[in-house]
Amino acid sequence: MNRRIPAVTLAAAACLTLAACSGTAAGSPQPRLAAATPSSTGTATPTPSATAPALPQSDGTLQILAFRGYAESGGKLNWVGSFEKETGCRVARLSTVQTAEEMAVQLSQRPYDVISAGPELAGGLVADGAVQPIDTAKVTGYTDLSKRFRQLTESGGKVYGVPFLWTYGQVLYDPAKVQDASPARLFESDRVALRDTPLTIADAALAYKDELGVDDPFELTPAQLNAVMKKLAVHKDGRTYWKEPITLAKGFATGSFDLAQATPYYRLLLGKAGKPYRVLSAPATTGRVDSWMLGANVPNIDCAYRWLSWMAKPDVQRDAASWVGMAPASPEACKGRAKEMCAAYGAGKADVLEKITFAVRPPGDCRPKDRECTDYATWTERWRGLVG
Repeated sequence: MNRRIPAVTLAAAACLTLAACSGTAAGSPQPRLAAATPSSTGTATPTPSATAPALPQSDGTLQILAFRGYAESGGKLNWVGSFEKETGCRVARLSTVQTAEEMAVQLSQRPYDVISAGPELAGGLVADGAVQPIDTAKVTGYTDLSKRFRQLTESGGKVYGVPFLWTYGQVLYDPAKVQDASPARLFESDRVALRDTPLTIADAALAYKDELGVDDPFELTPAQLNAVMKKLAVHKDGRTYWKEPITLAKGFATGSFDLAQATPYYRLLLGKAGKPYRVLSAPATTGRVDSWMLGANVPNIDCAYRWLSWMAKPDVQRDAASWVGMAPASPEACKGRAKEMCAAYGAGKADVLEKITFAVRPPGDCRPKDRECTDYATWTERWRGLVG
């Protein structure tokens, strides 16, 4: 569910391509095409207030690694600058990335104090000791976040993340070209767009759940993984594998895809563009929750906890959700500019959430323990072998 170009930028680009939009993305600020995007992938950008004198509350600094759009600095949405002004903490380094793979590269080069990790990396960071447990009593507003999302950050009875934004997958299809849409059809056709991530393997496993005897799409035995990859290989050359959201938007705009993996945000976008794509009704899907994690060796733990508390604030999550096209982990954030986005995702609706299996990094062991499962490194190797 790669979606880390700010939603307003994506919407504006798609609308220009389609020449059919009269407004911006739901709940998003007005477009700033040149200046909307945060710092470029993997770069360090000092915040506008980096040279300002520290306020009395603190004299600490932070090194932050975030997905693009999660920690805006500069312009109208200067969340970093507001954080610095209110807390006295200074963000000395803000590195932003577009994908989990880019984030892994950044983490291999230097340590960070706080990290907006997704499920692809979170489990590995915990296992490697790269992050430390979070004392939730020090995170203001932590208990106000969705309980289900909080549970996803727990490991061994300890908490390792503060839930921030979440999303889930949908299959969009062109009814003029596809009359018998089904979950399996996505993996059995050409002119299809799949997310370029090993976690797409879980979506395929879910589509063939009954046939392959899959209980949890993120816990696949070697035999199940082989069977899924065999199915994926049949139409591998007729697909588009997308990482950048703009690739998906342009494909929809030009009619290049008959079916595609997407998220509820794209349904909103296409609706505004007047495109006739429909959402496949499926009994189950996969999703992801991105959370803020605490680095293992943080020089100024006070500022790090201040940042975690800042990211748990409904106002911050509201702005971030509408900016990147996801749903906030805080139910209180589903107001104002995020209201339409939350409605698109069905935030707070039990019948929607119960259909979603949220991603975890495939752990290499299964439940019950008498079964052997494949780990994420194996998934990554097999996926790269598929897409080339």
